[in-house]
Amino acid sequence: MKKDKKARVIAFYLPQFHQIKENDEWWGTGFTEWTNVGNAKPLFKGHNQPRVPTTLGYYDLMNPKSRIKQAELAKESGIEGFLYWHYWFGKGKRILEKPFNEVLKSGEPDLPFCLGWANHSWNDTSWSSNAKKSGNKYLLEQTYPGKEDYVLHFNTMLPAFKDPRYIKVNNKPLFVVYDPVAIPSGKQLIDVWQKLAKDNGLEGIHFVGRDNSGIEHQNILNMGFDAVNTNGQWSAESKIKGKYLRILRSKIRDKTPGLLLDSYNYKDIINCFYTENDRKSNFYPMVIPQWDRSPRAGKKAVIYKGSSPQLFKQHLNEAIDIVSAKPDEEQIIFLKSWNEWGEGNYVEPDLLNGHKYIDTLKDSLYKGG
Repeated sequence: MKKDKKARVIAFYLPQFHQIKENDEWWGTGFTEWTNVGNAKPLFKGHNQPRVPTTLGYYDLMNPKSRIKQAELAKESGIEGFLYWHYWFGKGKRILEKPFNEVLKSGEPDLPFCLGWANHSWNDTSWSSNAKKSGNKYLLEQTYPGKEDYVLHFNTMLPAFKDPRYIKVNNKPLFVVYDPVAIPSGKQLIDVWQKLAKDNGLEGIHFVGRDNSGIEHQNILNMGFDAVNTNGQWSAESKIKGKYLRILRSKIRDKTPGLLLDSYNYKDIINCFYTENDRKSNFYPMVIPQWDRSPRAGKKAVIYKGSSPQLFKQHLNEAIDIVSAKPDEEQIIFLKSWNEWGEGNYVEPDLLNGHKYIDTLKDSLYKGG
C-alpha cells in the first residue's frame, strides 16, 4: 500500500471555504473560513497574524481548479490522501457537503480520500468569537435518532465507500468519528454499518475513533472501533502546565478573555506529544504542524509559539519512527491539518513559510529522503 513512502499520512481537510446560506445568516453575507483568517489581529509582539495564503490564494472550494491544485500539492508532499470532514446532524441534516459531493460526482481530483464524521453541535461561537451571541445558543444540534438514522447515514455514504479512490485499511473503507464517546449507542451504529457494508459487497468498515481527551481510548475500543486516533494536545498541555492548573486557566480565560493568554512553546508540545500507546498497531498517532486558534477565538485562543518547518520535521520523524514497526496497512499517521487556517493549523503555502511544510513532508516521507 505504501510503496515508496515511509508511512501513510492522511490529512484532515476542512470544507468551510465556500459560501452557504446558513453561514450568511449566522455570521454575515459571504462568510467563509477566510473571513476569520483575514480579520485576525496580532495579540503580542511577533505574533504571526493575519496569515496570508500564497500559491493557492484565498480559494473557493466550489471551484474545481482549486481542488485540483490542492491535490497536486498533496501528491508532491507524499500525503496519501485527504480525510474530508463531513457533518451529519441526524435525520439527513447536513452542511458543508457540496465540495466533497463535487469530488465524488466529477471523479476529480484523482487523489485518494476518506471521510470523518465531525459529530459535534454548532453554537453561536463555533466559527467566530466576534459574532453576535445569544448565550451559547445551538445553531445546529448534533442528534442521534437511532437505528433508522444509522441506516440512512450509511446509505448516503455508500457511493463514497464504493469509489475506487476511497482509502482502505485491510480492504475496508476507513471511517473516522470525531467524538465517538458522545454517541449514546455507538456499538449499535458500528454493528449496523458492518452488516450493511457486507450486504453491499464491502468487506466491512474500518472504524477509527478520535480520543480527544487522551483517556478514552479503552472505552472507544470497547465500543467496537477498530483503532484509536490519538490527539496528544491536551495531555501535552497538561504535562507542561499541570492538569489542574490547565483546567483553572481555561476557566479564567473563558470568563475574562485577555487576562491570561494560553500559550505554549511548540517545541515543548511536540516533546510531550506521544505515549507508548501510539506504538500499538490499533493506535494511529497524529502530527500537528502549527497551532493558533486566535482567528476564531480571539483572546480565548490556545496558541503554540515558535512553530517552524524544522521543528515540524522533528515531530513528523518521531511519528514515522513510532509507526515503523506496525503492519504496512496500519502505519497510519493523521496530519492535523491540511487547511485549518482559522486554527493556524495547516501545511498549505503561506507568506511566511512558502512551500517549506510541503517540502518537509516530502523530505521525510519518501524513502531515501
